[in-house]
Amino acid sequence: MIRTQTPARLALLFLFTLTVLPAEAATQSTPSVSTTPNIVIFLVDDMGVMDTSLPFLTDADGNAKRYPLNNFYRTPNMERLASRGIRFNNFYAMSVCSPTRISIMTGQNAARHHATNWINPAKNNRGPFGPPDWNWQGLRKESVTLPRLLQDVGYRTIHVGKGHFGADTFPGAEPLNLGFQVNVGGASFGAPGSYYAEQNYGLGTKRAHHAVPHLKKYHGSKTFLTEALTIEAKVRVTDAVRAKKPFYLYMAHYAVHAPFESDPRFAANYEKSDKPKNAQAFATLIEGMDKSLGDLLDHLDELGVSDNTIILFLGDNGSDAPLGHEHAVACAAPLRGKKGAHYEGGMRVPFIAAWAKPSSNNPSQAKLPIAVGSIQSQTANVTDLFPTILSLAGQQSPADHAVDGSGIQTLLTGKPDASRKKEFLMHYPHSPHRSNYFTSYRNGDWKVIYHYYPSKGSEDCRYQLYNLADDPFESTNLADSKPDQLRASMQGLIAGLKNCKAQYPVDMADGSTPVLPILP
Repeated sequence: MIRTQTPARLALLFLFTLTVLPAEAATQSTPSVSTTPNIVIFLVDDMGVMDTSLPFLTDADGNAKRYPLNNFYRTPNMERLASRGIRFNNFYAMSVCSPTRISIMTGQNAARHHATNWINPAKNNRGPFGPPDWNWQGLRKESVTLPRLLQDVGYRTIHVGKGHFGADTFPGAEPLNLGFQVNVGGASFGAPGSYYAEQNYGLGTKRAHHAVPHLKKYHGSKTFLTEALTIEAKVRVTDAVRAKKPFYLYMAHYAVHAPFESDPRFAANYEKSDKPKNAQAFATLIEGMDKSLGDLLDHLDELGVSDNTIILFLGDNGSDAPLGHEHAVACAAPLRGKKGAHYEGGMRVPFIAAWAKPSSNNPSQAKLPIAVGSIQSQTANVTDLFPTILSLAGQQSPADHAVDGSGIQTLLTGKPDASRKKEFLMHYPHSPHRSNYFTSYRNGDWKVIYHYYPSKGSEDCRYQLYNLADDPFESTNLADSKPDQLRASMQGLIAGLKNCKAQYPVDMADGSTPVLPILP
């Protein structure tokens, strides 16, 4: 049982770190805290690029541009973090959660690791015509993972919050099997049973199969789930600092995933809004997540490790705000679509990278000077975190482990990187969801979407083609009017899938023959 750290106790613990050197810190193989950066991934579930008061979209001159949704949400600590670092306005995740989370862990596109759908913990949810052997099992004990590689070079690896790396009964359901030394709250499911401690976070309710584990000491209290996870993260970071260990904290909030249960700490801020009640509740979850970010920043300051800690903040897929139809300009306005959809609103997410406290005197920051208060417009995506973090930690990926991402160190300095491909491949060979059986591929300004089984959801089109420079909100399908560009984009899409050894939907007639994309 872990005791909640009070401010007074934290102060005593910090004094202890200044006077006592734990025996484990003397091990030659453990990097020095002063030269090895601490790393935090702060991952928010179902948070799209517009679910924040911090604007990510830009005008024609590359300056941040506010839209009405930016005035609805309240995220002062995201603004605080962005003022210390750089935010990306073209950062992509997979359109649903498990694929993104496994991509962060492995550096591989979902088309390659084959966990191409969210993982239902209890039953195989490939869909009627999804790939029969898709990776429902998820990550395995032998999988190459980011925390395992970081642990090998001396990091304390800490998992707090949502796991969703594998189904029940499989090893991937337990983060401790995947390279994490600490797991608080992580299990096979994605949605929490409840955000309320009064409901024991789901234990003993009709949603008991999604009860968040390891938090029994908060049961019956008024500690909202987001707050409980934050307290636990602070305790575990304190433990690592006491032990003179560099730490990797994977802070993966269940917020802002449904159920949209209002966080009472912030409900009054939205009562006068014209938004429906469930959208107001969603906004309280956003603000609670933001408070967690601020509390963590404050805690790093208190421990004296802010200048040697890099924070990578992002969402895991597009917005799930309950504000409109999944293919409309609504919950991610002015972007089209939402979580699970093939449009930009389904896969464009916020991304901020910053040293928790910028300092030109810190050796880690001297090696990677992150631009302060700036916006990076070049395309990047979740697979890029794996090689970037390994480089920061002085670690390498095994030579036989395919990595689709590439380092974003140059982009973090605020400069363009001509050596990077400007591509993003998103593959979803499943149904039913907001969009079914599709692959999208962006290369530069052009984005093509291929629908294996055209339907009303695809506007009855097999191909959709957009120029995101001229039409960032995907209003005009150019597939018929730009046949040469359509063919070029589809060639890139097909080549990307082949490179990843992707799996495909199956033929509706025989239920087994893979259906490959057709070149126009």
